[in-house]
Amino acid sequence: MYDPSQLRTFLAVAQTLSFTRAARRLGLRQSTVSQHVRRLEAAAGRQLFLRDTHAVELTEDGEAMLGFARRILEVHDQATAFFAGTRLRGRLRFGASEDFVMTRLTDILEAFRHEHPEVDLELTVELSGTLHEQLAAGKLDLVLAKRRPGGPRGETVWHDRLVWIGAERLRLDPDRPVPLILYPQPGITRARALEALERQGRPWRIACTSGSLNGLIAAARAGLGVMAHSRGLVPPGLALVPDRAGLPDLGEVDFALLHGRRADASRGAADALAAAILSGGDRLHRAAR
Repeated sequence: MYDPSQLRTFLAVAQTLSFTRAARRLGLRQSTVSQHVRRLEAAAGRQLFLRDTHAVELTEDGEAMLGFARRILEVHDQATAFFAGTRLRGRLRFGASEDFVMTRLTDILEAFRHEHPEVDLELTVELSGTLHEQLAAGKLDLVLAKRRPGGPRGETVWHDRLVWIGAERLRLDPDRPVPLILYPQPGITRARALEALERQGRPWRIACTSGSLNGLIAAARAGLGVMAHSRGLVPPGLALVPDRAGLPDLGEVDFALLHGRRADASRGAADALAAAILSGGDRLHRAAR
């Protein structure tokens, strides 16, 4: 009843909230992406997306289809691998930004280890900027990290907005510099926060710097300042800074998968893990809300 290619297209649109970005991820024409979605909606007899010229959103039926699509594709891929008779081997050096360690990424990695027990998976948790540098230096085979929107490399897992967050009781004094809670360089959210404040001409000061997300969250919960963060990954105990605070817009961010340049046995393992992450990408941020 449900064509796997149409389900993959549906997941790509649901995760990127863009027919254009989904087409780019899948290597398809945008008209083909639209056709796949229309055919899946016809097969389901339900509307899966609300869309206009400016935005794409999942309907309630679309939200329900997410879980079904993931499970169907997981079983489909398992059957394909079983009957192909090939077993992946080798060492896979995978890097992920710390944002994902607190989400359902662990479930995806556990399933991957179960399905591919002969792959030696090495996980590196670092800042997104550092992961990009290590990938370029050939030290990693696959990276899941933040990327500026529209970057030339990588597959978009999902698209999100950066927002200001802090403790609910925090009140910013408009006459004093904005207290910032930041990753060290080369953090992408750090750069975006400072760039936005500089454009606005808003004074700022650094209240806390930490290479650990848990350290930043602790500082924010203590009311030391505000931090830039993905809207889809706002940690418990923190809230969006209200518009009346007058902080500048931080723009959008992509969470993307980027492959290294190795062409050995690790490439097959990297492709398999990338496919698993893309199929379950919506779980990485929805589970954290």
